Amino acid sequence: MNHGVYRRLLSGFLAGAASCWVLASTCDQKNLGILFGLALGVAFGLALVPAPGAYLETIMTSATMGLPLWGLISIILLPLSRREEPLWTAAGMRDQFSELIGWLLYGALVGFLIQAMTDLTDRFLGPVREAAPPVPAVRCRILILGGGFGGASTAEHLEREFGPDPSVSFTLVSQTSAFLFTPMLAEVAGSSLEAAHISTPLRTTLKRTQVVRGEIVWIDLEKKEVHLAPEAPVSGDAPNADPAGPGKVLSCDQLVLALGSVSNYLGMENVEREAFDFKSLADAIAIRNRVIDLFERADREPRTEARKAMLTFVVAGGGFAGAELAGALNDFTRGMLAYYPNLQAEELHVILVHSGGRILPELSEPLAAYALDRMAERGVIFKLNVRVRDARRGSVFLSPDEEIRTETLVWTAGTAPSPLLTDLGCGKDKRGAVIVDETLAVPGHPGVWALGDCASIPDRKGKPCPPTAQFALREARQVARNIRATLEGRAPVPFRFKSLGMLCVVGHHTACAEIRGFRFSGLFAWILWRFVYLMKLPGLERRIRVVMDWTIELFFPRDIVQTIDLAPSGSKQQGVADAVEKS
Repeated sequence: MNHGVYRRLLSGFLAGAASCWVLASTCDQKNLGILFGLALGVAFGLALVPAPGAYLETIMTSATMGLPLWGLISIILLPLSRREEPLWTAAGMRDQFSELIGWLLYGALVGFLIQAMTDLTDRFLGPVREAAPPVPAVRCRILILGGGFGGASTAEHLEREFGPDPSVSFTLVSQTSAFLFTPMLAEVAGSSLEAAHISTPLRTTLKRTQVVRGEIVWIDLEKKEVHLAPEAPVSGDAPNADPAGPGKVLSCDQLVLALGSVSNYLGMENVEREAFDFKSLADAIAIRNRVIDLFERADREPRTEARKAMLTFVVAGGGFAGAELAGALNDFTRGMLAYYPNLQAEELHVILVHSGGRILPELSEPLAAYALDRMAERGVIFKLNVRVRDARRGSVFLSPDEEIRTETLVWTAGTAPSPLLTDLGCGKDKRGAVIVDETLAVPGHPGVWALGDCASIPDRKGKPCPPTAQFALREARQVARNIRATLEGRAPVPFRFKSLGMLCVVGHHTACAEIRGFRFSGLFAWILWRFVYLMKLPGLERRIRVVMDWTIELFFPRDIVQTIDLAPSGSKQQGVADAVEKS
């Protein structure tokens, strides 16, 4: 433990000791208030690393931490310790309002004291200076392609496996500079969460890994080289400015393929042109903007077929992504009706189209039936055992012969491995995923590994592992361990993992959970879903922001202000452009 950690421990303890009276004066149990104040002061001291003189930022950050602590301790844990029900109701929360003020004041005071003590110790004792790292003599270069669950987690585990060893370098290539927490993407489309709150910068998460933002155009497995596209002209350059030099070429000794998947439209070009994707943060923002824009247009449109199409939203695919999106859109759109008195609830239609006989095939049949019943009660319309066969502007065509007039189609009905894998000189399965052995290594290509959606990984029975985040996180850990074992001359270990369970939220206060054979549904499953995924969300700051969004949603309606959309123009966005022209 270095001197900086000792200083932070001491400052946190002293700040907690000086501030615990705030909790003791507002908490019913004084001794517990003092105990929480001391313990959390130490935790704050370790978590906060304030910059010199940054009083406002430190105070705001630490005060914000008081909100989730109030919810966790005062609303949930303390009532449970007295064998009482958590204070979920509005009346119960109002009774604890004084404790909320106490938590916020405690956080602000602790932050102020930690900042003050940090500035004083730096002034009189000097800042903590780390020893200059030795000049690294790199013996192994590890290159990771993809910044999703598989790629980002692989980089994190490699950093832990090799520690500060300067002889091993890590580079991660991603099209974006941030990691997107996709399980919460539907809540962005449904306006429950702010878009930036589920996206974490890779550079703040990864300490030793060099992050390269770029578009991969070609992968040479034999040479272990990756070719990137030329850089685009910088904004403000001349219109005819050339790209900033040729594309970069990255070489490595160990290559990890974690390229994920893309939407698979099954060869239906019209559907691909007309439908919204639901894979990225930009997709979720575009869907949310589309909903708000269509409500604005429908509000000034007479009750015609055109208005009916504007208020009809079709989601193709009844898996986790489709069901969660349909539930979020249904809650969002029905909540918006309060602000549009010209629109009636019977005019609004959220339709889920699924080729199977039941939604959520990943869950057991009773839970899937429960989800369908709850969503149907809230107004979602289901079209089962049918497929989307075509689409054009204003219409979606289903098999065998049905037409739905709609201005919005969202596609979640199929995925395929990244097209970058098409020309790779290695074995691939019928989906186009890279075939790997039990150790996640690509046969015939020493030093090449693959995981996640882009890999076909055999389980104990020889069947492919499901392409889920739950498996990708464990695969990443095994890849990191096997790379280290290979470099140290040890045999790599086969990947073995059994699913822990599934969680799916299908509407406000409603979810389904199946964990180790146990089934949960309703409010408890919804709370469990939020707790589990909140803990998996990387970064303390992001967790606090998400908790704040959820808390605000308890007291205020969802935001219906359109977010700036920088997506390229096209038929999917043409409705927005038409609205601008009409106005």
